[in-house]
Amino acid sequence: MSNNRKMASLLLVAAVLFALAAPALAQDDLDQAHWCEGVTIRFFAGGTEGDAFAGIVYRGALAAERDLGANVEYVFSGWDSELMTQQLREAVAQAPDGIAMMGHPGNEAIMPLAAEAAEAGIIMMYQNVDVDQVRARYGGGYVGAQLYSQGRALGAEAVRQFGIGAGDKAIVLANLAQRERALRELGTWEVLEEAGVEIVHVDSAPTWAADPNIGIPAMVAALTDNPDVKLVVFSGGQTLGNTQTYFEAAGLEAGQIKAVGFDTNEFIMQGFAEDWIHLTADQQPFLQGYLPVLSICLTAKFGLAPLNADTGAGFIDTSNYEQVSDLAIAGYR
Repeated sequence: MSNNRKMASLLLVAAVLFALAAPALAQDDLDQAHWCEGVTIRFFAGGTEGDAFAGIVYRGALAAERDLGANVEYVFSGWDSELMTQQLREAVAQAPDGIAMMGHPGNEAIMPLAAEAAEAGIIMMYQNVDVDQVRARYGGGYVGAQLYSQGRALGAEAVRQFGIGAGDKAIVLANLAQRERALRELGTWEVLEEAGVEIVHVDSAPTWAADPNIGIPAMVAALTDNPDVKLVVFSGGQTLGNTQTYFEAAGLEAGQIKAVGFDTNEFIMQGFAEDWIHLTADQQPFLQGYLPVLSICLTAKFGLAPLNADTGAGFIDTSNYEQVSDLAIAGYR
């Protein structure tokens, strides 16, 4: 047998042995009920434990913790970006194996802390709001909707369903100070303007997500100053779920103005049932809790690359909301 043939035979044997051995080793690890035991994770839920969106994210992360056995510590920030940044600084200093971070503070604020995390060997994941520049430089995965494209899709669907167009007026809630976070609402804004719709901007501060009733005075002022408004685009599930409160405070009746926005929760389902709410873009926050924990575990235990998952799931409207209503009321959609 020639040397080349001998070498080929040896390589073939080695490849077969590796193919037989490697899955067995991985399977031994995965056969353990909690194969991620020993991995510590700091998880940012974004808002407060009881709020409509953060509560679903939190349930997703809790489910992953139970399934995988990781040691997960939860951080609640009340949707305050400055507080999130400070909490991330503290998390990096404590050097867990991984951090699952909400991207609301944006690329500029997170960049130096991501550099410290990378130097310390901390696995980073981001959820809900992407920080593309941070990830391009220091790595990390993203689990959440593609905000800009989701926003444009919502605008196009609102135009299609409600026939809104040239000469009509719409109110759009958006906090333009958080550029990365506002990409979604800006996408909707652009599509409506392209259709000839006049936009009335309402600055919805992050605190509205923690307590949507804070926005009642601003919403009432916008609605009463613009009695010809045909559409309101809300900036998140907390404010969309508070539609009835805003509209009744402005003296409006159900169905008088079309209300659209993002996310699902029990209050949004009630709004659909009672004709206060008409269209929402779902981003499946349960996955934004579960998948970052799973990804950190896979990287820590098996060296796998971080997950990137678009959790946008299309539209829910008055024709199909009953299909997800029970899960939304239970806090999983």
